[in-house]
Amino acid sequence: MNQSISWIDWLIITIYCIGLLAMAYWLARRQESREDYYVAGRNVGPWPVGLSIMATQCSTNSILGAPAFVAFAAGGGLLWLQYELAVPLAMVVLILFVMPLFRHLQLVSVYAYLEQRFDLETRLTLSGLFLFVRAFATAVTVYSIALVINLITGLGFTASVMLLGAFTVVYDVMGGIRGVIYSDVIQLLILAVMLMLVLAFLVDASGGFEQMWQSFAAERKTTLDFAHHGFGDGQTFAFWPMLLGGLFLYVSYYGCDQSQVQRQLSTRDIDATNNALLINGLLRFPLVLLYCLVGVGIAVFATGHPEFVAALPDSGNGLEYNLAVPLYMINVLPVGLVGLSLVALFAAAMSSLDSVLNSLSATTMEDFVRGFHRGRWTPHKELILSRVITALWGGVTLVMAFFVDDIATTVLEAINKIGSLANGPILAVFALGFLTHRVQGRHAIAGLLAGISVNGICWLTLPEISWLWWNVIGFAVAVNVALILSRLWPGNGNRAIRNDLYETAIRHHLREEARCNWYRRSLVLVAWFVGLLVLLLWMGLGT
Repeated sequence: MNQSISWIDWLIITIYCIGLLAMAYWLARRQESREDYYVAGRNVGPWPVGLSIMATQCSTNSILGAPAFVAFAAGGGLLWLQYELAVPLAMVVLILFVMPLFRHLQLVSVYAYLEQRFDLETRLTLSGLFLFVRAFATAVTVYSIALVINLITGLGFTASVMLLGAFTVVYDVMGGIRGVIYSDVIQLLILAVMLMLVLAFLVDASGGFEQMWQSFAAERKTTLDFAHHGFGDGQTFAFWPMLLGGLFLYVSYYGCDQSQVQRQLSTRDIDATNNALLINGLLRFPLVLLYCLVGVGIAVFATGHPEFVAALPDSGNGLEYNLAVPLYMINVLPVGLVGLSLVALFAAAMSSLDSVLNSLSATTMEDFVRGFHRGRWTPHKELILSRVITALWGGVTLVMAFFVDDIATTVLEAINKIGSLANGPILAVFALGFLTHRVQGRHAIAGLLAGISVNGICWLTLPEISWLWWNVIGFAVAVNVALILSRLWPGNGNRAIRNDLYETAIRHHLREEARCNWYRRSLVLVAWFVGLLVLLLWMGLGT
């Protein structure tokens, strides 16, 4: 697949990489403590944080996988868009009921709340689960992206890992979360511009947008599937599992996952945090629609150019349709734009890796290192140690990437399912802390393990149930098991001290001191949800 990449394209890539390193070095001069390093001194504005959150979601796997799903996947097409309907609703839940608490507590690690509400064991259990899942998933991501870089450039797998991973680790170690946020903004802008350029080329090759849309297979234009429920009918991407399962998934991911919450904790106040979530809730759908339309264009182009599909490499399990977009970029775009397109792919990968490495470091430092260190370090020593931990996690994930080749094919197919195994039960633990007084740490951990176990059984024995439902099933199982055990296995503990955390935070931020009425402003997101639903209905009827 690898075509000749000109020196101009390599020069563009080199300038981009050097520019990011220079920015990270400049930002590093402002760091004086671990809070500067992990939450940017809590003074970042809402726009950088909101765009950074969006950038993390637009990973290379999404940019390559979504167009392939729209263009080539069996049972695929524009059905993927209905998954995005859950995003604005999830943002409403986070704005009104989750982030006021975390901002009130001035957290660095989101799992620190669990110690205040439950106990240290609950905090370490959730933190350890995050470290395990995220480190493994990051290694697989590095592996898969390195394969793409190797196929495009012909550099070789090892060199591809070093080009992507080592560079990301270096600027991440220097820049901290502020470097992550601002580099994500730059990467998102580059990615959006390149996707629009690719779409423009595809539209021109099709003879105009209307002609491209008319040439797209009618069965792939379906945007909403109300005919199935996904709960035993074998239909994974039906409307209800994507809406309800997606809602639980997104609330858990954006509200209980350190890699996402950490950036939201970097804003200057709760209003800035909520505005960042509002930005994500409003702008994410247009971006996803953009790369789904690229998938439409790729499908039409492939129909008229059978040699294009034939040029895709064969993985042994079939053609690598995920490489259709970079193959099109290299073969069609002129010199210079090829370099920018490769920068866009690197940017999508880096925006996923940098935030994960920083959050792995933050969780390790806050929940384990500082938690078990009895002495007191100076702010400068904590900053140095934070950078060292980031570098160590970067090294671990890069090394792990060389050992996942035997299982990567199956893992890559199942990587989205892994999150759904645990997201619902993890959300349940936090919800039990928010909304109950009787449940204690041991009850919550038992519920967490029960929820994950039931989801695992569904995966192994009930494949006809959509994996999106696991987010709901795991949540329901975890909550009910914890509530039952709290009745059968009660205990004392300092509940009176712990259980007013949530009520105090909500009252403090939303009723007394918030500078704008977020109960009213969140209705914008509800209206956006309704508008998107109408849009998808119109698109579906237009087939």
